[in-house]
Amino acid sequence: MDMLEKIDQQWLKSFHCVYENNSFKRAAEFLSLPTSNISRHIALLEEQLDTRLFDRTTRRIAPTDAGEHLYVRTQPLLEKLNGAIEEVMQHSHEVMGQLNVLMPDSPDLVQAVVSFCTENPLISLCCDTNISPKEDFLDGFDVILSFHRGKLEDNNWVAKEIKRWPSAVVASTKLLQTSPRPFKIADLKHVPCINSFTALNGTPWIFKNTDGMPITQRVQSSFKVNSGQLAKSGALAGLGFAILPIELCHSEINAGFLEIIELEYEPEDLVLYAFYASRKHSPKKIAIFIAHLQRQADVDKST
Repeated sequence: MDMLEKIDQQWLKSFHCVYENNSFKRAAEFLSLPTSNISRHIALLEEQLDTRLFDRTTRRIAPTDAGEHLYVRTQPLLEKLNGAIEEVMQHSHEVMGQLNVLMPDSPDLVQAVVSFCTENPLISLCCDTNISPKEDFLDGFDVILSFHRGKLEDNNWVAKEIKRWPSAVVASTKLLQTSPRPFKIADLKHVPCINSFTALNGTPWIFKNTDGMPITQRVQSSFKVNSGQLAKSGALAGLGFAILPIELCHSEINAGFLEIIELEYEPEDLVLYAFYASRKHSPKKIAIFIAHLQRQADVDKST
């Protein structure tokens, strides 16, 4: 067995402390250990090395030649070891490593991801864009960003809300001249509608009742798109009624190109979630990335 494997690092630490303080008692105070522990560490070290390291008298202690030699030779090594440990601890406050992200190709998200990488130069980003990924496509990603309305399905991922957009049913003035105006959500079955975001899965529109519980309504649609911008363009062109985040079409509503359609229930908010695998200790890069997205979302709200 290697001699180093027989020697506990704590024994060396105690030895150095006794040497530098010329006292077992002061070394014990410095290391917050009982004096008996320090004495035992030195005794064990002397036993393993088969040599005395200190001459002890009732009045003082002094290193032997072997003790002097051991201190001089090991002191730079312990200093380097302490330096390396401190360096690693310092780096642990920085975010580093590869971050694999799956997200929609949204301008706001693009900006948030770019600013995250600018602030964390030790991160290596690998980003794929897909607005509604299939379950079997998710392996290998650290964080998945996706839009949802209503209740989330149960799965093994942890969901953190990043941003929420209150939404409305809107229609162009052009459409309202040719199509009956709906007053109840059931009327939507009889007018052209635009499905967006999760349209390709045939998902119904989701509203909330006065208690905040979700209510679903199937609609007829010949314009199904997986993009909020496309849905807005289709609505402006009079292709159908659409549920859109009010923030996305605020200027078009103010200009009179789109009108909010009041129904007995309001649409569920559109919510952007960050999903990550459920682990007891998630890598720090994931927590920092999600916190950054939430901060950026707050900045967007206030501007």
